[in-house]
Amino acid sequence: MKKRKFTKEEKLQIIKEATEQGVNATLEKHGIYPATYYSWKKKFETMGEAGFRHGMTPAQLKEIKRLEKENEMLKKILAEKELEGRLKDDLLKKKYAWARKKQ
Repeated sequence: MKKRKFTKEEKLQIIKEATEQGVNATLEKHGIYPATYYSWKKKFETMGEAGFRHGMTPAQLKEIKRLEKENEMLKKILAEKELEGRLKDDLLKKKYAWARKKQ
């Protein structure tokens, strides 16, 4: 089956039609899978018409932003640990090099 793109208006019409005439009949008429319909319905219920503009809910966007901040923080911590480890290695090399020269 060829994949079809539905416009925002078509999605709203299908949701309205499904509530009036029944979900199964409407989905068969338009050739839509139930998972697709319920995904549209959930987006419409949580975000209104704006939910059809992009695929994520505000909660999902918020979670992504939180994870991006956490990822950035972890990268900084890792960089600091790497730098600290290299500084310790350099100090140890200098200390033991100085001790060998003294002997």
